[in-house]
Amino acid sequence: MMQAVVFDMDGLMFNTEDVYTSVGEELLRRRGHVFTAELKDRMMGLQARPSFEAMIDYCGLGETWQQLAVESNRLFLEMLESRLRPMPGLMALLDALERSNIPKAIGTSSCRELVYPCLKPFGLATRFRFILTAEDVTHGKPDPEIYRKAAERMGVPASEMAVLEDSQNGCIAAAAAGAFAIAVPGDHSRGHDFSRARLVADGLDDLRLYAALGIAGA
Repeated sequence: MMQAVVFDMDGLMFNTEDVYTSVGEELLRRRGHVFTAELKDRMMGLQARPSFEAMIDYCGLGETWQQLAVESNRLFLEMLESRLRPMPGLMALLDALERSNIPKAIGTSSCRELVYPCLKPFGLATRFRFILTAEDVTHGKPDPEIYRKAAERMGVPASEMAVLEDSQNGCIAAAAAGAFAIAVPGDHSRGHDFSRARLVADGLDDLRLYAALGIAGA
């Protein structure tokens, strides 16, 4: 049994990668560019600065990453209310972890401005011991800082902490921190390299994931 579990958020807990795809498409449509799958893969799992710097470099834009981030956040929040959905199996997995008294946290590359509007509609913020966002680290994923900090705050060895991630960058960060990295690819990340993960699950309801965490299903 793992002593703690840390969840990525975007694309892992919620369908926010769908929303971000629409945001990216709209951002670049306004500038006469196309949001390609290649660019999306380059940006996925990163904090705002490296993510938008990748967009600027890829498209040859003449704006700062801060300008793009402000516009992106505004678009994201406008789209969120009608489109946000928990990923299949999330609520059942949270229930199972709580029945087993396994503490859980969130470690996300997103900023607080976007994290809490995702959690609030489903009453999820209070179900996690703590939430680490982009503002809580100096170096974003794939750097392991966020998961090293999570293990420290949990008070457990990183090797006894599971991390659930849907992106290549996230799995690299988790593995580099020494955590038990579990990849749960979504439609936007099935082509990623998950060779650093200890398990590649079919979804949050995959019984192999439950077994790896040492918990029972409903």
